[in-house]
Amino acid sequence: MRAGLGTALLFLGPYLILFATFILGPILYGLWISLHQWDFLLPGKPFVGLKNYGDLMTGGSTTSGPFWNSMRATGIFTLLSVPLLMVLPLALAVALNKKFRGRNVVRAIFFAPYVLGVAVIGLLWRYLLDPNVGVVNYYLDQIGFDRIPFTTATPWVWLALVVPTIWWTAGYNMVIFLAGLQEVSPDLYEAAELDGASAWQRFRHVTLPGLRPVTIFVLTITILASANVFGQSYLITQGQPGEETRTVIMQIGEEGLRRFNMGAASAMSTVLTLVLLLISLLSLSFLRERTPKEAKA
Repeated sequence: MRAGLGTALLFLGPYLILFATFILGPILYGLWISLHQWDFLLPGKPFVGLKNYGDLMTGGSTTSGPFWNSMRATGIFTLLSVPLLMVLPLALAVALNKKFRGRNVVRAIFFAPYVLGVAVIGLLWRYLLDPNVGVVNYYLDQIGFDRIPFTTATPWVWLALVVPTIWWTAGYNMVIFLAGLQEVSPDLYEAAELDGASAWQRFRHVTLPGLRPVTIFVLTITILASANVFGQSYLITQGQPGEETRTVIMQIGEEGLRRFNMGAASAMSTVLTLVLLLISLLSLSFLRERTPKEAKA
């Protein structure tokens, strides 16, 4: 057993070193910073305990209002984008799982935007949706419609964030659903069809149960990605109007990198992490497959 343990540690060692250096270490260091009044330009960084966390929970403090407003903006974006990033990719995966000529080309077209970086996506859609020089408003002018303030007024700003995000990332979720569909046995569809099940009944009673593990995975990564949105709001709407679309990652960057208040920024990051962890656990608990005993209870 000792020899087996040594062999296992030998293979795990490189990963554990990288994990400790680039993941565990920064997490612990961030928690340590959140317990200090940490201005990295000054030599003194006094220990303040849980004061940074207390300020976030105290109305009227300099960090509480902006932080919870940014959490609200992030929540709105997540609620608007996640359902569409689940339903649309699933529908595309089901449609593109059928055999037809040029299927791989169509799949590649839907997946292609995902290979672009967020900076490219942000600048592209900023150019398309800009109220003054945007391509969309130019053509609206040409056909006699009023210009739409996509990036400067609500509710249009949410459209300007959600639509590019769906266009950019739906193909990735589609590919994961496609991989999951390959694991659903064709025999189940054949048996359901012989029993007279309609297309909707086959989808509901065969496809969806077969995709349960994949659905949990896609939902979790989509929630996490949406809650960590930064590039789209920073480049397309720039947090406008006012701070309506300033997301929590933008606020953390503002607090830590512009105001040099790294302690408060680290506390914000910790609170965001705990909220996302809770949401992930709830989604896993809700969607996991229950045993017959649990189902009766």
